[in-house]
Amino acid sequence: MTVLKIMLASAVLLAPTVASAQTADAVYCKALSEKYESYLETAGDKGGRATPVDVVVAMDKCKSDPASAIPVLEKQLKAAKLSLPPRG
Repeated sequence: MTVLKIMLASAVLLAPTVASAQTADAVYCKALSEKYESYLETAGDKGGRATPVDVVVAMDKCKSDPASAIPVLEKQLKAAKLSLPPRG
């Protein structure tokens, strides 16, 4: 019973930390998406390439699963030789 109490107490104490990390990831993911939209999608309007499907999916995942979306967006911005927004 004591082990269960310790585990529950640990879970309660760690929950805000995990939520905070997820929030920070979501904010960073949104910043990456905004940078992608402002710099690269405008090139599409001028006859450039269309937005890749994986980027569209990643931008949508920023709301629900930013950890998996961030590497996709970072890769695209780096490929375009754009600096990444500050993290955190």
